[in-house]
Amino acid sequence: MNVFYNLEGIGDTLIITMDPTFEGSVGHERKGDAARLFNEESHETVGYNLFNASTYLSLEAKGQVEMDDEKLKSINEAIAKNGFEDVLEGDFTPKFVVGYVAEKEKHPNADKLNICKVEVGDETLQIVCGAPNVDQGQKVVVAKVGAVMPSGMVIKDAELRGVPSSGMICSAKELDLPDAPQEKGILVLNDQYEVGQAFKG
Repeated sequence: MNVFYNLEGIGDTLIITMDPTFEGSVGHERKGDAARLFNEESHETVGYNLFNASTYLSLEAKGQVEMDDEKLKSINEAIAKNGFEDVLEGDFTPKFVVGYVAEKEKHPNADKLNICKVEVGDETLQIVCGAPNVDQGQKVVVAKVGAVMPSGMVIKDAELRGVPSSGMICSAKELDLPDAPQEKGILVLNDQYEVGQAFKG
């Protein structure tokens, strides 16, 4: 689940995306202040727009909303109050985490790509990376599937030149960090960072 709010940009509307990877035809139905967005083929809910959102919950965000159980409860109450029966569930685990590049091998079908096995705490991800400075033994910032980059791009499972890739190893520029170098290359972290911890920037 990704939630966005920008009072100046789009008005007092909360945009809730249940499946950021969905790319099919979207239908919608509106009841009161809530509009349900659904997959036109399966009729599964893919998101909601909640109008007059500030009357239902307190919102300071300009862009992505940092979610927690309390906000989710308020959103579900608002949806129910407007006549929908969906109960939304959210995964609020950090989407930007510190990773450790445990293995690196050349991509068989692309000179400039490497296949990395990256430990992120409770799991190891296979990530195809094109950065010239990526190497085994580095601590790096990983955007997991579902992460929303500062540019607005949503990280999805992908296949690069025939090799599956889950997540992205980030550069300082992609993370929109101050004083980010302009040259290509991932951000390499020092040893004070713990593998699996949330990266706050």
